Amino acid sequence: MAPGGASARRSLPPTSYLRVFQPLRAYDDGAQARISAQGALARPGFEERVAAEAVQRLLRPVSDPFPRGTEGYRVLHYPLPEGVTAAFYCPEQLQVRATLASEQLDGTMRPQLLEMLVPDAARAVNAARLGETDLAGELGSLQTRGATWAVPFAWFVLLREDDHREVDEDGDRVLGVRLSAPMVQVLERARYAAASLAVHAPELDLLDELTALVEWMKLFHHDSIVELDYGGLAEFVWPDDSPHDLRMGIESLSEGDMLGAAAAYRRLTTRWLKVRQLGRAN
Repeated sequence: MAPGGASARRSLPPTSYLRVFQPLRAYDDGAQARISAQGALARPGFEERVAAEAVQRLLRPVSDPFPRGTEGYRVLHYPLPEGVTAAFYCPEQLQVRATLASEQLDGTMRPQLLEMLVPDAARAVNAARLGETDLAGELGSLQTRGATWAVPFAWFVLLREDDHREVDEDGDRVLGVRLSAPMVQVLERARYAAASLAVHAPELDLLDELTALVEWMKLFHHDSIVELDYGGLAEFVWPDDSPHDLRMGIESLSEGDMLGAAAAYRRLTTRWLKVRQLGRAN
């Protein structure tokens, strides 16, 4: 693990991601050509490069945090039941995601601070570079969702602790952990949990979040792979029992075991309260 890349990853706010990796045949000819031209780069190296580029954008002499250049694709090598490994792809869609992030900042901080971080001139140049048509089209097909200093609890319904796992380490420090499972399996888990909650706890926000996730995932190829990437949060919580605790909580609710459900929820919230407190301190 390259020292520079590792330090770049740790210098960014810890962010988790939920990604959909589609098979190559799900992409048009242009995207397939870009994937082919990208060449082979192991996942840890890809993550190091992305982090280093993000830091460089933030440190530009002229403030312009928006990305430029050609689309990059993460590659997930997933083991199939047949005993072979297949490649699946997820575009960064970084320009669109950066645009959304800048819009979300608008109204959440003082105008003077926003102008320092994301100048109006940079936003205008980025909008012209992206184009309204591209933005509208990609907004409907974003394959990545992110959360800073958190993992939304609904994501833990989709992945389990015994799913396919990849761990990036730098010496004795964990840089990242990724869990992944086939779309068909993930949708089944989400629908089962949503059905249980609809009957036993329809007032929970988790039900609405799961419903929205199911609708989002249905936009993509049915042979896709869904990945939960802990990102920098892995250093604070891994090994993590959150998927198990959430699953036990939902099962306890369906069985009428309110004490078991409360205990599972308490373990889950206590674990992530510590992470949120770290986020506030930063």
